[in-house]
Amino acid sequence: MRQLKKIAIIGAGQMAEALLAGLQASQVIDPSSLFATDTSAERRDLVKRRFGIRVGSDNREAASWADVSLLAVKPQSLETVLREMAPVLAGRLVISIAAGASIGLLARLVPSATRMIRVMPNAPALVREGMSALALGPGVTEEDVQFARTLFEAVGRVLVVEERLMDVVTGLSGSGPAYAFLVIEAMADGGVKMGLPRAVAELLAAQTVLGAARMLLETGEHPARLKDRVASPGGTTMAGLHQLEQGGLRATLMAAVEAATKKSEDLGR
Repeated sequence: MRQLKKIAIIGAGQMAEALLAGLQASQVIDPSSLFATDTSAERRDLVKRRFGIRVGSDNREAASWADVSLLAVKPQSLETVLREMAPVLAGRLVISIAAGASIGLLARLVPSATRMIRVMPNAPALVREGMSALALGPGVTEEDVQFARTLFEAVGRVLVVEERLMDVVTGLSGSGPAYAFLVIEAMADGGVKMGLPRAVAELLAAQTVLGAARMLLETGEHPARLKDRVASPGGTTMAGLHQLEQGGLRATLMAAVEAATKKSEDLGR
């Protein structure tokens, strides 16, 4: 069933485009219920051609027309954009995917009756395998939460977390695709070092990581138990795991999440 709410998408960047593609593919939103704005005429034309939706450059006009405004602007533009939209936001739902912008910060820029949901999506939303975490502001209704879930489930999985955990979410799933790409690249480099053609090594590495992730999600088993299933006593996998432990891979990845979390906290201050 298609949602009847009208949505203004403020900022037609890469993540907004990924969301629009997911909504189009899942058919949960009628194109006539979408209005995207952007400062770039080129971006507006691209979005209009690809998705067949209404576009424009006036954020207040879009927010006034819509029931829900989705903020997909760069953090440095957020204050200007919200002050422009604020006069028409009272009683409406605002969903923000602006990195580092807390609900408290957003609330200071809009009428008190505005309901807020903060979302941290990630890059695999571009291929509808994203992970999005929602944090809920005061006054948000169950209907609001279900609506936000419907939007972001069009591009992957969704969970609700306390807002105090959003910096950790940023450090793990927000930044995490880059860690995974690095691991895949390193695995492929190892294959090339041992004689595989580059394209073959990259396919083997990427599909292996994809398959391992899907196994974990679909079985619900602890990753250590799944690891032990692959590692036979005295076998090749144990030899490889031993080398990874000697190189500190586990501690390094934990430290990466910690460092990215702290950076997110710094940017949000």
